[in-house]
Amino acid sequence: MQKVIDVDGAIVNTEMPEKINLLGLSTSKLTAFFESIGEKKFRAIQVQKWIHQNGVDDFSAMSNISKPLREKLSRIAEIRAPEVIKQLDSVDGTRKFLIKVSGDNVVETVFIPDGDRGTLCVSSQVGCSLDCSFCATGKQGFNRDLTAAEIIGQVWIAAKSYGQLDPKADRTVTNVVMMGMGEPLLNFDNVVDSMNLMMDDNAYGLSKRRVTLSTSGVVPALDRLGEHCDVSLAVSLHAPNDALRNELVPINKKYPIAVLLASAKRYIDGLPDNRRKMTIEYTLIDQVNDRPHHAYELAELLREIPVKINLIPFNPFDLVNYKRVSNNALRNFQNILINEGFTTTVRTTRGDDIDAACGQLAGDINDLTSRSARHLAKLNKDELNKQKQQDSESEAAPIKWTS
Repeated sequence: MQKVIDVDGAIVNTEMPEKINLLGLSTSKLTAFFESIGEKKFRAIQVQKWIHQNGVDDFSAMSNISKPLREKLSRIAEIRAPEVIKQLDSVDGTRKFLIKVSGDNVVETVFIPDGDRGTLCVSSQVGCSLDCSFCATGKQGFNRDLTAAEIIGQVWIAAKSYGQLDPKADRTVTNVVMMGMGEPLLNFDNVVDSMNLMMDDNAYGLSKRRVTLSTSGVVPALDRLGEHCDVSLAVSLHAPNDALRNELVPINKKYPIAVLLASAKRYIDGLPDNRRKMTIEYTLIDQVNDRPHHAYELAELLREIPVKINLIPFNPFDLVNYKRVSNNALRNFQNILINEGFTTTVRTTRGDDIDAACGQLAGDINDLTSRSARHLAKLNKDELNKQKQQDSESEAAPIKWTS
């Protein structure tokens, strides 16, 4: 509550103004901040390097900045990353961070090492509104967008945990994928600012090929993306036709496959590097979208589009009755696509022992929409009805007498 006092009949506000968090400010916004407080533009680059390349969150440690400016910054600004409330390390080297953000919400960030490559899977929202039928996060409902500081803060936390922000250290986080909790394009401005920081030479300096945005198909935002950045693109397709995708990815009812792929192709065609391909993500679910005819249909759909295909075995969780694709069906699906001329990889399941595998990024968040409870109730009801039907059929079956 705002505190006021009465001094000679005047109302005086004694509440300290909120400090500006510099962690999530893009280069242009950080420059504007320094100009607004009467400082030179170059101060923005100095501070940006201290934050993102040295991991410093204390202005007093910024030795190439004058003492008066350090004191001024301490009064009006801060460098505040979200809080890590738990760190889980898998036997396969995967590391999951449970990160507390404002409103007592929790999101997850997962680091996946693979030889010289280290990929960080970053969240963009608390929960998700799209409710894809096979995704654990979607069953939690949507709470809010993450701020730019909360998004880039996940990179800052991961890099710092591996000692990467020591100027003499090797780079551990070599790739970032916006594939964690949430739909990135529904949090457009904050995600774009964060990705541009990831690629900024005065911050993390990642190549545009090593920062990937994954979308389920928010076409108007995808059409805008090329005006603001040129990261790599992954499309969460998961079905070769609209009828099936409507069931798995409900936003398809608004932006059907043809509309989505046309938008994605426009984005790829607009990149200065004409050799890049979009990645098609396809989660394989037993007896749902993993049949050979689905593979042939997918090949025909993507025939004229520059793509590579990443197959993702479904990871079961409690709120759905889907099953993981069988190994035989997975290999058969992949072989069909390879024989049809597509570069096709299979995402290796990682971090199962810490629930970090793709599709399990639900987190311990507050389910303010009660969506997960509704899904569980529906699942239990479906199972009960199925059992009743089986019992009824058993009772109605004629008795066969044997002599």
